[in-house]
Amino acid sequence: MTAASDRIPNAGKKAKDLNEVIRYTLWSVFRLRDALPEDRAGYADEVQELFDQLAAKDVVVRGTYDVSGLRADADVMIWWHAETADALQEAYNLFRRTRLGRAMEPVWSNMALHRPAEFNRSHIPAFLADENARAYVSVYPFVRSYDWYVIPDEDRRRMLADHGKMARGYPDVRANTVASFALGDYEWILAFEADELHRIVDLMRHLRGSEARLHVREEVPFYTGRRKELPQLVAELA
Repeated sequence: MTAASDRIPNAGKKAKDLNEVIRYTLWSVFRLRDALPEDRAGYADEVQELFDQLAAKDVVVRGTYDVSGLRADADVMIWWHAETADALQEAYNLFRRTRLGRAMEPVWSNMALHRPAEFNRSHIPAFLADENARAYVSVYPFVRSYDWYVIPDEDRRRMLADHGKMARGYPDVRANTVASFALGDYEWILAFEADELHRIVDLMRHLRGSEARLHVREEVPFYTGRRKELPQLVAELA
């Protein structure tokens, strides 16, 4: 996607070290105001130039995704992460000043950051561990039930452990679970990445059978799409 996509400063670090890292991440979804002109020369180049400038400031674009058709209200999603929330806000607004950004309206944008998992501190988001981005992503928020945080620790630990065991048959689907308390309307944002879209579908269906899901009161909207390089993404938009 950009030179930043190849950065691996966290590769090989242990979970203990990664849990000390403060890293904010943002998913921003846009829709076209109208079909782009046939002559789109320069649209992708301008955004790529911006992404390269952001990379020099440690704002990493993990991917640009085509979400058109999977929803009627969205066309493009950008997933980026940085050391500070301020850097992501700046990146978001700089994108909106580009020709492509001006041709779009914001639909949904939510920020989150990695905090150590309550019971399994070895669980690290794929993006923070600098795993390669996969071909597809499915992003959604969720909010736990009101009673979840007062359930005895041993019961929550058991339910989450069982939930994790159910995903063992899907090692190719990489999880990114990040906290969003006070950053928006949700408690958590989750992004599943995989090279085959049906694997995400199968995993999500399988996890419906977990006891922990009984303690979820909100888990929409979903934004799902294919990761595309900027020239291809712009060329294939309406």
